[in-house]
Amino acid sequence: QVQLVESGGGLVQAGGSLRLSCAASGRTFSSHAMGWFRQAPGKEREFVATTNWNGRSTSFADSVKGRFTMSRDNAKNTVYLQMNRLKPEDTAVYYCAASTLGRAAQNPDEYAYWGQGTQVTVSS
Repeated sequence: QVQLVESGGGLVQAGGSLRLSCAASGRTFSSHAMGWFRQAPGKEREFVATTNWNGRSTSFADSVKGRFTMSRDNAKNTVYLQMNRLKPEDTAVYYCAASTLGRAAQNPDEYAYWGQGTQVTVSS
C-alpha cells in the first residue's frame, strides 16, 4: 500500500511561485508513476502533471505547460511540483496521486492512491 501526504501550498500573488511536495510511504514507491491533479470550487478534478516511474518522462496539462515542472527523488520517496508564474486560475486544492503502473498517465482513473490535498490560492 501507498500513503501520500502533500505539503507546500499557500497564498501567493499572481506571478509568484510555490513548490509542492508529496511524501510517499511504502516499499514499492519506485515502481509507480506519479501525478498531480487539482480541483477548484465547483469544478471537476483535472490533470496537472505526471511522471513515469523513474522520472525520465513527464507530461503537463496545456494550461500549465511552460510554467510548472515536476520531478521525483525515489531515494527520498518524494515527488515535487514547482509552480512558477502563478495565475489566479491556478487556485485549487492540489492532489498527489500514485499509480500501480509505471508509465505516466493523465487519466485519474489510472491512479490507485491519493493524498489529502494542499490548498493553493493565487490572488490577482
